[in-house]
Amino acid sequence: MKSIHLIAPSGASLDNKSPLAGIGWLERHSIAIQNQDCVQRVYERFAGSDEERLAELNNLSKIESQSLVMAMRGGYGLHRLLPGIEWDAIANAIQNGLQICGHSDFTVFQLGLLAKTGAITLAGPMLNYDFGRLGDDGAAVVPDEFMWKHFQAAVQDRELDCQVSAPQSFMGKASSHSLTGLLWGGNLTVVAGLVGTPYLPSAKQTQGGILFLEDVNEHPYRIERMLMQLLDAGILSNQGAILLGGFSAYRLYDNDKGYSLERAIEAIRKRLPQEIPILTGLPFGHQANKLTLPVGAQAHLNFNPSGFEIKAQW
Repeated sequence: MKSIHLIAPSGASLDNKSPLAGIGWLERHSIAIQNQDCVQRVYERFAGSDEERLAELNNLSKIESQSLVMAMRGGYGLHRLLPGIEWDAIANAIQNGLQICGHSDFTVFQLGLLAKTGAITLAGPMLNYDFGRLGDDGAAVVPDEFMWKHFQAAVQDRELDCQVSAPQSFMGKASSHSLTGLLWGGNLTVVAGLVGTPYLPSAKQTQGGILFLEDVNEHPYRIERMLMQLLDAGILSNQGAILLGGFSAYRLYDNDKGYSLERAIEAIRKRLPQEIPILTGLPFGHQANKLTLPVGAQAHLNFNPSGFEIKAQW
């Protein structure tokens, strides 16, 4: 990994220090950072006007092949740009070696590209939090070793290999299972918001797939409501398995009276066919220890009551 081309397609940076800290850390690891000026753009709450951000995305088809593109941060803003994105041109660049990485609001772009072209992108780290996160004292936090290891494996070797040890609850007679399917998903709020649009991969594309989901700042009842939407839309029952990553930064209230994230997940699990497991503990989401997942690749999943293993090469 010799260089990273930055893009800022969503929200403006919440502070001036995080992107600079991230750029500094990467440069100290001998990685050249291109398009640094994008981290300074601000228009209302966005990292530039719609026109600026759309042009930056469409320019990806013209940058050097074999390049790695990374989003600065998430927030909101990409949904505004969907009708103007040159999907086929970007997919052709990916076919020629371009890699594009991000998560959170970037899920909109990744699923739109998958729906329109079938091209593979990377759901993984972004500049501000993963490489430039600041501690309570204002000092830069060292990037997570797990994240960095799996990010390098994805970018350099195009490989995913992770074993998760965490007790699982699923129905069915066999104690261990395996399946192969399309790995897809991302931020739950974004996925739910794409239902009924041409930017969500079709049922035919995702049939028997491995759907991964995560979110932040969402109370369990809102998580349950969005999962119910995916359930009632026939999306969950179309999958081979559902992997839940981190659901962080929420707080419960007195009137929850024992209701929790676990109870929300159980409510969904009871309505799914027994052969479709909901597995928990995927190290992915708005958290330091995250995998880099190839959105649109074929992945192999093994699972049992003690945990699961997921692998892919693309």
